[in-house]
Amino acid sequence: MAQIRANGIDIEYAVYGQADGVPLVLIHGFGQQLTAWPDEFLQALTDGGLKVVAYDNRDVGLSAKWDGQIPDFAGIAADLQAGRSPQIAYSLDDMAADAMGLLDALGITSAHVAGASMGGMIAQLAALNHPGKVRSLISIFSTTGDRSLPPATPEAHMALLTKPEGDERAAVIAHVLQSRRAYASTGYPYDDELIAAQVGASYDRMYYPEGTLRHWAAILAAPPRTERLKALDLPTLVLHGGADTLIRPAAGRHTAECIRGAEYREIEGWGHDLPLGVIPRIIGYMLDFVRRTEAARA
Repeated sequence: MAQIRANGIDIEYAVYGQADGVPLVLIHGFGQQLTAWPDEFLQALTDGGLKVVAYDNRDVGLSAKWDGQIPDFAGIAADLQAGRSPQIAYSLDDMAADAMGLLDALGITSAHVAGASMGGMIAQLAALNHPGKVRSLISIFSTTGDRSLPPATPEAHMALLTKPEGDERAAVIAHVLQSRRAYASTGYPYDDELIAAQVGASYDRMYYPEGTLRHWAAILAAPPRTERLKALDLPTLVLHGGADTLIRPAAGRHTAECIRGAEYREIEGWGHDLPLGVIPRIIGYMLDFVRRTEAARA
């Protein structure tokens, strides 16, 4: 892993695979560090001939922080209700510019761009705002942000936003183990030991809950992308789980419906997580899609 200056900020990143592999940028979701991508997921992508670029979004992990800029969520809600643009530290568009700035800094002219959850929203904006740099879009359990879509279940919504009882390592791990069950896969085992190890590693690398407040503000303030996506002319793969209670399957279907020619793959029993058992299915869809897209480009 290394740090580089991109889009005017310091971004922590890592590159996996062969230098001459087909480039793929991975954008993670709400509060997630680049190290949260399972090793098995990264290995399968690189075994498939891809050069994978993963990075810490701003305000998470080892990338730049916006210390002290605490969002006014009541003000954001009032602005949205009145049709005004909320005052926030940065937007999802800014985060999309980070991803594309990272490509520039690494000397990569264009890449396939895949994002999960909030990362999928950022990936959509990268495709919309920087079309020349994006070879294809892969949107993973994400959404267009359309206000008419079914919301998360109350249990999943509360699990995402509820704080742990304390900031100690053990309290944080226990909280995450419990909360993630509200939106975990139902068709794949919930591995407490593995998840605890992953959360503990993230905690040790950088525990920074303040950044998630600004991530949430950026999500809330983002205008729906529905109409803009209808004009997108780009190979697109949408992956979603049939058991996702946080971003419901209807959101994935709607994303695919909005983008002309998009491919949609829904996996039964898959929730809003990446259990090891579902990774082969996801990788199979992704690699097949990238190979066909590359063949069409050639």
